Order: sequence, then structure tokens, then C-alpha cells
Amino acid sequence: MEKWSEKAWKEVEPIYRAILDHPFVSELAEGTLNRERFLFYIRQDSLYIANYCRVLAHIASRLTDTGQTEDFLRFAADGVAVERALHQSFLTGDEASATPTPTCALYCRYEKSCGLEPVEIEAAAILPCFWVYQRVGCDIMARSNPGNPYSAWIATYADPAFEASTRRAIEICDTLAENTSGSVRHRMTEAFVDCTRMEWMFWDSAYNLEKWKI
Repeated sequence: MEKWSEKAWKEVEPIYRAILDHPFVSELAEGTLNRERFLFYIRQDSLYIANYCRVLAHIASRLTDTGQTEDFLRFAADGVAVERALHQSFLTGDEASATPTPTCALYCRYEKSCGLEPVEIEAAAILPCFWVYQRVGCDIMARSNPGNPYSAWIATYADPAFEASTRRAIEICDTLAENTSGSVRHRMTEAFVDCTRMEWMFWDSAYNLEKWKI
């Protein structure tokens, strides 16, 4: 029987292909991405991850399975440690300050809003940040040029430890999906698709140096 995650990934496959084809990701793989665009992305990602880790901790507080709670608390702690080290390796001083772009603000608020939904939906909403990044990291690693100036970023998401965390997050979502209603599973998929779209938007906003219009 097909798992929820397998069905959900089929829904986002075209979006994932669009992500791989996006010039931000293509140029990142080639090592030719303009540094201003990359630092713009890193500053926004730093803001996003701060919110993301709080969402992970909130999910942990709602789960009834002790093992799942411990996993999500570990995801939150690891996210703070690994992402902060990665961001600090590229940003220093004033470079680290930023105001959320419209896309970053939208994504953060969407994930926070899922905290008002059943926990299954909140868990599905955070899954693209694991799964899409892990897939993108491995894809870029396979085609990245030697001496790529962004190799530290690529290595973070192609790392076996991140892959293991991604697999565990997928397993938990599948377990939650198995034990809930069909309507909630449908809404899990909607949240997963929405947040995968926002992953594309996040890279697109960085490539275009997105700013508030007014």
C-alpha cells in the first residue's frame, strides 16, 4: 500500500523539478551564483530558521508519542546549532542583519498558522524544509564543480546525518497520516504542497533580491 509520503511527493514532483531548474540552484551548483544573491538568501534563511526551530519545538509539545517528541526536539536543537554555524561562516557583522522579505514573512506566518491545525498538518508543513533541501543538496553535490565557493552550504544538506533526520521526519509524518482521518490526510498533503511551493518562492525571492514595494 502506498504511503502518504509517496503520494505527497508525486504531488510536488513538478515543483521540485522547477526548483532544480531555477537559476539560483543551477548557479549555486556551478559555483557562479552572484555573492550578493547568496548572502541575501543566507540572511533570509537565518530569519526563517529561527522561526522554523520554534515551530519544530511546538510540534514536539503536541505529539503524544515520546519517541516522536524527542525526535522533534532534536530536530529543533540540531537546526539551531548546524544552521547558525553555517550562517556565521558566511555572514559577519552588519551582514547578519536583515528584515524579512514578503516571501520569508509569508512562509514563516504560514507555518506558524499551521500550529492552529491538527498536529498532523503542522508536521506535514515543515517536511519540505527537510525533504526538498536534502534532495537538492544531494543533487547539487553530484554535479557541483570542484572548488565551489558554496561547498559548505552544499555539504550541509548532502550530509548523511541530515539525510537520516529527513528519513525520520518522513517516517513520523507517515505514521501520523496512518492514524488520522482521510480529511486530515488531505489537508496534510495541501500543506506539504503549499510549503514546497514556498521553497521555490524563497530561492526565487533571493535571486531577485526581493523587497517590499511600499
